[in-house]
Amino acid sequence: MRVAIVGAGAVGGTIAALLSRGGHEVTVTARGEQLRTILDHGIELSGVWGKYTARVSATDILNRSPELAFVTTKAQDAEAALRANAAALNGIPVVVVQNGLDALTVARRVLPDADVVGGLALYAASYLSPGTVSVTTDGVTCLGGSVSGGLYASRVLGAVMPVTLTDNFEGAQWTKLVVNHINALPAITGMSAQDVISQAPLRHIMTESMREAVRVGLASGIEFEKVQGLSDRLLKLLVRLPVAAGQLIPLAMKSRMGATPNPGSTLQSIRRGQATEIDFLNGAVLTAGERVGVPTPVERELVAMVHEVERTGRFLSPAEVAARLS
Repeated sequence: MRVAIVGAGAVGGTIAALLSRGGHEVTVTARGEQLRTILDHGIELSGVWGKYTARVSATDILNRSPELAFVTTKAQDAEAALRANAAALNGIPVVVVQNGLDALTVARRVLPDADVVGGLALYAASYLSPGTVSVTTDGVTCLGGSVSGGLYASRVLGAVMPVTLTDNFEGAQWTKLVVNHINALPAITGMSAQDVISQAPLRHIMTESMREAVRVGLASGIEFEKVQGLSDRLLKLLVRLPVAAGQLIPLAMKSRMGATPNPGSTLQSIRRGQATEIDFLNGAVLTAGERVGVPTPVERELVAMVHEVERTGRFLSPAEVAARLS
């Protein structure tokens, strides 16, 4: 099958390599050094799903329609990428694998004739260098939105990696948004997610930010879907119990990550000198909180600190972070 991957970063590179290993004809879009490296050497996959060098086609913009496409750009780049490739994507099943809450809305607006499916990558993948990706923690890709498109995509992708389907994709997006609260503090401090969670003051801040996200979700009428061990019942308990008990959630997340340091996608972007997705992660909670009248002071400060690190290139010490949020 002809499959296109728009955006061959950590998640896109992983999907491309696995589908290529599964025998599909894969084309990826990329830019700059990433594009040149893939053209010359392919995509080098390593980690928990094995080692493989995927010799795939690569271009900056798709020049023909595939039979199935995955859009795996960062959230802030999604609309521009969809518009640039709309001629090839309209009229086919398109799986938008992205963080945040806007993936389906944006894709349906830009691709009115496509069968748009939402996707959430629930495994940890790192973009190590141009053309090189590693899967550090096993997990599934959750698909939802279009029923027919989701079933079609799950048959193709499910043959090469774990896939689940949900009829509550919005609830899954919100739960993943809570999970993605592991991203901000590593980006601010330059530390791995495991090291951040190991430090009590930072773990306390992370837990408070998660609690804000859950309060906003509940005020927005969301029923949280079970994702990575977090269920609607557990997240409701998170906001009812004392924060000390709530810290068991990030501790459990740290245990699932294993020993390989997980920098999180936001810190990976900073290390590459790229804009982060923070406005679509903690920032999405800020925006939704303003809409439903729920205050989110911890989220606001975390977003500001990530942007400060983006702007200055200087990480903050755990003591500095704790002082600002005291």
